[in-house]
Amino acid sequence: MADPKKTTIVLFSGDYDKAMAAYIIANGAAAYDHDVTIFHTFWGLNALRLDSPISAQKGFLEKMFGRMMPRGADKMGLSKMNFAGMGPKMIKHVIKKHNAMTLPQLIEMANEQNIKLVACTMTMDLLGLQEKELMDGIDYAGVAAYLGDASEGNVNLFI
Repeated sequence: MADPKKTTIVLFSGDYDKAMAAYIIANGAAAYDHDVTIFHTFWGLNALRLDSPISAQKGFLEKMFGRMMPRGADKMGLSKMNFAGMGPKMIKHVIKKHNAMTLPQLIEMANEQNIKLVACTMTMDLLGLQEKELMDGIDYAGVAAYLGDASEGNVNLFI
């Protein structure tokens, strides 16, 4: 039996539509029997944030980052046509109208398909994010771990 194909994705963007594209590709690759890793770094970490506020000891800058960043996948803005928050409402309406999956549903499907979701620990330190502020069932690693996965990857994407 041949080794499974591997797909790695760096999710750098905090935009709803770009994160959605990353998760659509990841779920598609998993459906084609690829081992898939999504490495969330910088603004891509927002897709892993919990929706509700979590009490955590933080310095001033870390508190400010926490307040300025969207809390959870469903609160992320669009890359284009955000229109002061109207764009995400419009795209979510279109998604519902066409019976497509929302970003939170795609993340749930990724968990069901055993896609490896990784939070970049260096970026977490920079932005003052703590493990208890992110969803359960994810891995925590640095760039070396991502490079280890990517070096074996058949498909490597940066979104």
